Amino acid sequence: MIDQLSARVRPHGLFVMGFFCENDETLVLIGADKGFWEHFKQSPEFSDTLVHPIDRWSKRLLTKIATEQNGSAVFPSDGPPFAPFIAWATQSGRFWQSPTGMLVHDTAGLMISIRGAIKLPFATRTQPTRPNPCDSCEKRPCAVACPISALSAEHFYDVPKCKTYLGTPQGSDCMSDGCLVRQICPISQSFNRPEEQSAFHMNAFMGIKNSAK
Repeated sequence: MIDQLSARVRPHGLFVMGFFCENDETLVLIGADKGFWEHFKQSPEFSDTLVHPIDRWSKRLLTKIATEQNGSAVFPSDGPPFAPFIAWATQSGRFWQSPTGMLVHDTAGLMISIRGAIKLPFATRTQPTRPNPCDSCEKRPCAVACPISALSAEHFYDVPKCKTYLGTPQGSDCMSDGCLVRQICPISQSFNRPEEQSAFHMNAFMGIKNSAK
């Protein structure tokens, strides 16, 4: 069934990022794959000028797919209360906390974009835990990539400090190309997220309205 679900979301630029079983249910995390941006740009949500286009696209698509599988869909934007997506991610055995405090994925690196989760009404085969990619990353460039050292002593981002920097001329590269910390991860680089997609997310982070191009 996981293979069938994977095949169902793949044509939309999505992929199964991980899954786990709990209480006779299987929870499957669906995320943006390498080809996501080109698929999303063809959607009506991309150009309709309304707010939260990616969230709305994700809900429309994944709700339909979940219903087809006799399941239900859950989204990070649902709430409050909000679903524990970070805990779900680490429980899947394919996400870990990176040296920056952000989650890292075994194939997406720091370019994580979980679009939603699909709950299936049955337990399925277990998924072997994969090795944490940070354990074999000797240089750990992500820990020193931030141009303003926005990482706190606890290795979590100082969001106000980051946003202040992004609003200056010096922060223009981060705004147009994406977070330097996410970019520098060796696995992120192989994931090859388009700069246009990164800029879209940075605008959303800063509360800047994105417009279709």
